[in-house]
Amino acid sequence: MPFTVAIVGRPNVGKSTLFNRLVGRKLAIVHDLPGITRDRREGRASLMGVDFLVVDTAGFEELGGDSIEARMRFQTDRAVEEADVALLLIDARAGVTPLDRHFADHLRKAKTPVILVANKCEGKAGAPGLYEAYGLGMGEPVPVSAEHGEGMYELFEALMPHAQKAGVVLDEEDEDEFPPFPDEAADAVAEDEAEPDPGRPLTMVIVGRPNVGKSTLGNQLLGEERLLTGPEAGLTRDAIGVEWTHAGRAVKLVDTAGLRRKANIYDAVEKLSVANTLESIRRAEVVVLVMDAAQILDKQDLTILRLIADEGRALVVAVNKWDVVENPQVALGRLRDRLETSAPQVKGVRTVTISALNGRGISQLMDAVVDSWAVWNRRIPTAQLNRWLAEVIERHPPPALPGGRRYKIRYITQVKARPPTFALFATKPDELPESYVRYLVNGLREAFDLKGVPIRLFVRGGRNPYADKGA
Repeated sequence: MPFTVAIVGRPNVGKSTLFNRLVGRKLAIVHDLPGITRDRREGRASLMGVDFLVVDTAGFEELGGDSIEARMRFQTDRAVEEADVALLLIDARAGVTPLDRHFADHLRKAKTPVILVANKCEGKAGAPGLYEAYGLGMGEPVPVSAEHGEGMYELFEALMPHAQKAGVVLDEEDEDEFPPFPDEAADAVAEDEAEPDPGRPLTMVIVGRPNVGKSTLGNQLLGEERLLTGPEAGLTRDAIGVEWTHAGRAVKLVDTAGLRRKANIYDAVEKLSVANTLESIRRAEVVVLVMDAAQILDKQDLTILRLIADEGRALVVAVNKWDVVENPQVALGRLRDRLETSAPQVKGVRTVTISALNGRGISQLMDAVVDSWAVWNRRIPTAQLNRWLAEVIERHPPPALPGGRRYKIRYITQVKARPPTFALFATKPDELPESYVRYLVNGLREAFDLKGVPIRLFVRGGRNPYADKGA
């Protein structure tokens, strides 16, 4: 994206709401409690035919040292520094506050140009604050309502000079009305059926319990302090997506909030963070489950692993802090035993030992991610499947039906990938034992090297729909 816009301002002025409005989806968590956003979040936005990268930031706060707020401020300052233009958002209903004035003075010293935006200007309640904003000395404020989508054309006009300076050329024939704010249903577009596009970024989501090193791993992969890290558990709240390139391949890395046991979640913001993480898993292609080497595959790790498998995502297990493990061989053996007995649905899952802090195992981790993605997208010709099926049935036929009649399995075909999904056509599909279905799934996994990804096998009855088409 040649043109980047950073949204900045004090806490709770509507930055994340405006971000969601511009990207056309509810990506950022929005809540009345100040300070929800901690990391900077990027999204592809479009406004009146102009495409750009928009960055949501943490609220400006004046605190120093090694506090969380100071680390958040560092990320916000980096976002402003890297942007082509910054939008300084104020709450018109609250009026101009001393903190607004302080950070207007701060931004005035920066090299990045600033557009003053007065949010919450719907109705008449925001009028006094809008007029007061002229006193900040940052030019004419742009009145908007991020929640209701008002003032978007005025914002577009304010952005255009900076967009043209950055090299954006507006095609007037492509100008569209700004899309309405989507409802929840608009976010539920399934992408599983789409064929893999070599030019589209591989979506890699990092998940795990709190404080296992997810954000540290993300920074190590990106090669910069892009994600907020620290000893405090629960630093990450939003699922933060960053696009980068690994070995010439586009990757979208998504860092997520830690997942604790449901019974331990009381805070409303944490509930929103967990929902955000679960949605990221649903949209992922490959999920990297990070666990602490000191607590390998505890109950919560297994819960997360099963959730990933249920969603049908490709999986890689990353065991972090491996550099401090006293007996690596014993720990690795224990991990493999736990996976074998407790996670049969992803049998053969790729496991990588890493140290996110010093970069150990990072190259092997990305190799495992790419390999898992390839398996997750694999398609097997129907002729190969049916030759395999004939051999399997001959070696181990299904059990007989009541009365001694033979159970007939007629045909198998792959109906989709992402994850590999198969349809088995047979007589009396409801009477095929679950144990035999598991036997077939394990056989598919071994015969076609589908290790480490969920496999779906549906038993169907009736006439073989492929009989007239050949294998």
